[in-house]
Amino acid sequence: MNDTPKPYHHGDLRRVLLQTALDMLGEEQGWQFTLRELARRADVTHAAPYKHFADKAALLAELAVQGFDRLEEALLAAERPEAPPRGAFITRCLAYVRFGASNANLYRLMFSPDARAAKDPRLDTQANASFDALVDLIARGQAAGWLRARDARAQAVACWTQLHGLTLLTADGLLASRLPTSDPTEAALAGLLDGLEDPLGAAKGVAS
Repeated sequence: MNDTPKPYHHGDLRRVLLQTALDMLGEEQGWQFTLRELARRADVTHAAPYKHFADKAALLAELAVQGFDRLEEALLAAERPEAPPRGAFITRCLAYVRFGASNANLYRLMFSPDARAAKDPRLDTQANASFDALVDLIARGQAAGWLRARDARAQAVACWTQLHGLTLLTADGLLASRLPTSDPTEAALAGLLDGLEDPLGAAKGVAS
C-alpha cells in the first residue's frame, strides 16, 4: 500500500480541501475536526491546508461563505416571479427551512462564532443581503395590503427568528413531534402568518 500523499496542482488543492471539509462537515462530528485530520482525509501532506488557509478559523469561514452561497442558490431556485406576495413569502420560507434542515451542520456553522472567528467580512455581507431580501418581501406584502403596516425590518427580525428556530427544530427532528401533520413546516408557517397578516387584506383576497 502506498502511503505517500497524492500531489495536487496548486489550483486543485484548495478545491480538494474544501470539498473534503464539506464532506466531513456532514458527518456526526460536524466541524470538530483538525486540519491534520482534514489533510489525512484529503490524502495530502499535513502542511498542505496551510497553503490556502492561515488556520482552521479561516477554513471554517470559507465553508460558511460557501454555505450562504448555496442557501442563496436554493432560494433563487425556489422563486416564482409570477407568485403573489403571500405565495412568494411562503415559498422562500419553505426553501430556507428545507435547505437548513438538509444541510444541518453547514447551516449551524454559518451562524456560529467559530465561523466568525476569522472576521471574514463576506459573512456579514451575505447574511445582511439575505435578511434584506426578506425585508423587501415583507415590504411588498405590506404594499399589497396583505401584511400589517408595521416596521418592515422589525417584522423581518421576528420572522427570521422564527424561521431560524423552525430550521433547527426540523433539523433535529423535533418539529414533527410537536406538529404531527403531513407538513409540519407549513403548519408552523401558517401560525407565523397569523401574526403578520392584515385581517382586512386577507379578507379581500389581496394575497391569493
